[in-house]
Amino acid sequence: MAELATLARPYAEALFKSVSVNDYAAVSQQIDLLALLAADEGLRAFADNPRVTVDQVVGVITASAKSPLGDRLKNLLRVVIENGRLVVFPEIAAQFKALVNAQAGWSDAVIYSAFPIESAELADVVQTLEKRFARKLKAAVVIEPELIGGIRVVVGDEVLDTSVKARLEKMKLALTA
Repeated sequence: MAELATLARPYAEALFKSVSVNDYAAVSQQIDLLALLAADEGLRAFADNPRVTVDQVVGVITASAKSPLGDRLKNLLRVVIENGRLVVFPEIAAQFKALVNAQAGWSDAVIYSAFPIESAELADVVQTLEKRFARKLKAAVVIEPELIGGIRVVVGDEVLDTSVKARLEKMKLALTA
């Protein structure tokens, strides 16, 4: 959703600028946890209640986090809640992660496969995809049996679909045209 991305961008960029390179991993882990908590419908309903204060919402979220949050993230959380933008937090986390990856010269890749991919095969696939997309990739595999065979790869806004399902769809379009 473009609107969420637009709202999240300044928060993600501000957090990124305030974090040193050595702290990227720790902040990424904490912001992912906050994004998971912020995605909860019940928590967002609680935060949207006009009788509930910002301090109460921050308290509930920080208590729900399994590890103590750094001052940067507490401040970010407070500002996001004060502005009524808790729903944007998962997008803030995604954009922060993208900024960290861009800084390191990496991109996230999601490989959808009909079957599990062995680690040796995955290394070969990733190596081939890195040549195709001309950048280093951090790959995650998601099993989707409805693909029938082959893989579908999503890197940012680019998609490479070599699945049997996609080929069947192309054949269907060709036959019905």
